[in-house]
Order: sequence, then structure tokens, then C-alpha cells
Amino acid sequence: MEKGGRKGYITIRLNRLCWFGHVQRMEENRIHKKVLYMNLETTGLRGRPRNRWQDEVREDGRIVDGEGWQEKVYNREEWKKLLRTARNRHILHMPLE
Repeated sequence: MEKGGRKGYITIRLNRLCWFGHVQRMEENRIHKKVLYMNLETTGLRGRPRNRWQDEVREDGRIVDGEGWQEKVYNREEWKKLLRTARNRHILHMPLE
């Protein structure tokens, strides 16, 4: 894959974390937060379970700041600093096959 595609992938991952932090700081009654934690009762498909959006966010957060990343979400300045560090140091850069 060319370099532009890899940069786009990293941008998507950073924006996903940014949006997650924004929604987490919302009040509990906001529709965005309700939808984020909504549990749909559906029958699963055969084979390996698909990754959910939250699974991807959890993995990105772990890559950026280890196990303590979720506590930083509620402090907006700490969260912005964490995202800025991830962007500047290319922490979410993963080799693509």
C-alpha cells in the first residue's frame, strides 16, 4: 500500500480516539452516548466475530497509552495531550502487510 493510504489509516485511528473522548465526556442522557453503549440483540454470523467500533477504540487506546488510557478521557487537556503525542510520535503507525 502506498504511503498516502497508510497516513489516511493513521488519521482515521486518531479521529476515532478523538470522537470517543468527545462522546465519553458528554452527559449520560445524550443520544450519542446512548448509541455508543447500545446493545443490539441480533443473531451472530458464522465464523469469527467481527470487530466492533469499541474494540478498535480499545486497541488504539492501549497502543497509545497502555492500560491507563481510559482515565485520561475525562480530563480534556490530558486527552488532547495524549492525542497530540500519538500524532507527533506516530505511535499508531502499524506496518501494513
